[in-house]
Amino acid sequence: MAINVRLTDEADRVLTTLAEQQGISKNDAVNRAIIEQGARSAQREDVRRLAQKAVRNYGPLLDRLAQ
Repeated sequence: MAINVRLTDEADRVLTTLAEQQGISKNDAVNRAIIEQGARSAQREDVRRLAQKAVRNYGPLLDRLAQ
């Protein structure tokens, strides 16, 4: 799907640097950045969910052990 994205001058400089460092086009750099950010976001959500589950499951036990 084709879309137009308006970048600030700073964002364009960063994008240009990333693309040059990786030896890829700006388009590929944008696509990679989106995919990587999506993966990081999903991972953070998984960690948050697992931490909540651990607190529910082990919180009372940890409280007793701390006494």
